[in-house]
Amino acid sequence: MAAPASIVGGFERSLRECLSPFGFEVQPFKVGWYNAVLQPSLHLSYPEDTLAMLVLSAPQMFEKAFKPFLKNREFKNIRDPIDECVAHYVSRAVSQSFPAQKVEVNYDYEMLPSRRPRFLAQTAAHVAGAAYYYQRKDIIADPWGDKKMYGVCMHPRYGGWFAIRALLVFPGVGAEGLVQRDPPDCVQSQELRIELLERFNLRWQDWSYRDIVPVEERYSEEQKTYFNTPPADRLKLLQESGDLQICPI
Repeated sequence: MAAPASIVGGFERSLRECLSPFGFEVQPFKVGWYNAVLQPSLHLSYPEDTLAMLVLSAPQMFEKAFKPFLKNREFKNIRDPIDECVAHYVSRAVSQSFPAQKVEVNYDYEMLPSRRPRFLAQTAAHVAGAAYYYQRKDIIADPWGDKKMYGVCMHPRYGGWFAIRALLVFPGVGAEGLVQRDPPDCVQSQELRIELLERFNLRWQDWSYRDIVPVEERYSEEQKTYFNTPPADRLKLLQESGDLQICPI
């Protein structure tokens, strides 16, 4: 059923009001926009006009959401603190914003039984107009031959200093009035696009690909230290800093 533009706008506004104070961004789109650029085996299994919303985290999420989430909590069998933090805020926002509406939430870290991700995050960000997904096909004179080169999204305000966290689908809610807008093309020159993909694929650890364009905000030094730490050692880092309390089993 197609929802009036006012309802779709209200859904977006309600979710944004719940998540923006904690460093998250929300971008609506139609399932059909996503399916149109992917092979059928990767499609989302909903009607083309179904409303979806993408949740991204901005640099300030670490300070506004993650650290408060850890404070005064004791965890048992914690898997990944960032993932649990995102799930906490997103699930709470969904419950508060849509108490009578079915919403299917997919997180960026979730996998299907086939070991494929539940959704292709960077593709979703591009079709939603949130961040431009730069790929090898965007290079006119490809200099890499047979070398595998992965694509990467660039945000118009944060460059590479952001993350795609969740996809929300609203079964039964059509978004026929929603107009698709291209994401801002912030890496316009061929030379810079080549440099971006080389930095991302060949030396992503030095963070430099994230600054390929001027940005409004970056990760804090504390946040960079956290993400530079191997995943297996992050719990220890948080415990040593006093940010995380592990409840004894």
